[in-house]
Amino acid sequence: MRTLFRYINQYTTISEEDFQAIKRYFIQEKLKKKQCLLLEGEICKYVAFIVKGAMRQYYVDEKGVEHVINLFVENWWAGDRESFVMATPSIYSVDAWEDCDVLLISRENVLKLRSQFTAFNELLLKLDERNAIATQRRLTYSISFSAELRYKSFVDNYPYFVARFPQHIIASYLGITKDTLSRVRKKIAGD
Repeated sequence: MRTLFRYINQYTTISEEDFQAIKRYFIQEKLKKKQCLLLEGEICKYVAFIVKGAMRQYYVDEKGVEHVINLFVENWWAGDRESFVMATPSIYSVDAWEDCDVLLISRENVLKLRSQFTAFNELLLKLDERNAIATQRRLTYSISFSAELRYKSFVDNYPYFVARFPQHIIASYLGITKDTLSRVRKKIAGD
């Protein structure tokens, strides 16, 4: 729980007393590698704050091909935001890529914390802003940038993902094939 306390205090200031109250709204869980937090068709009842480990969010198309939508590591939140907020069945699955220690929180508890603790509400507002910026940037890169520029941007912005996820997962996240990623990496290494 101390990881969550430090995390919140990166974005806002929260007292030890308030944190003691806030932490009661979270459930500590362990997920084994490949264990699902969410399966396609389920409603996302919890989002997970990752204390340790790595996760991915993906969907499987009609041909059986996985498309990675998000990657998550320590100090990131994992889940399907649309399903969580709207209480609708998810089109995504979220699973543990590594063994994970997570803190789960329900939508009901998020809403309680937002109304009871100004600092928690401020945290969520800042996270929403950052998420909107990252989503807009990723969309722009995916429709406007070459595979090489997408990969360079990915490495510059998320170097810790490169060591944690294999090439086929990174390629899927970037919307390119494994072969294209391999060629891009060789070209960059040769420059």
